[in-house]
Amino acid sequence: LTRTFPSTTALMSKPFSVIVEAEIQPDRMDEFLAMIEKNAEESRKESGCIRFDVLRAQGTDNKFWFYEVYENPAAVDFHKTQAHYKAWADFKESGGTVSSVSHKADGEFIG
Repeated sequence: LTRTFPSTTALMSKPFSVIVEAEIQPDRMDEFLAMIEKNAEESRKESGCIRFDVLRAQGTDNKFWFYEVYENPAAVDFHKTQAHYKAWADFKESGGTVSSVSHKADGEFIG
């Protein structure tokens, strides 16, 4: 009986995650919701995107988390070239957010 093991590269390759905490200007909520829904839907179509979830904090109308998981950092780089990502960047630049903080993480147990 011959046993095979995954390559060292496969063992070291972990999904790459971005968790964004965003507080949206209350008067821009309708614009934000339309934009982020399209952003999430289009992001999920990217071949390197494993998941893209938009979560709203309980007890508040304008605080959100985006939970994004990609196959690798190159998939994030590709994501940032897309029109739907640019819509989010433009929204932030135009003053649509009170704050936006991104956190990077390696996937340990993704399921």
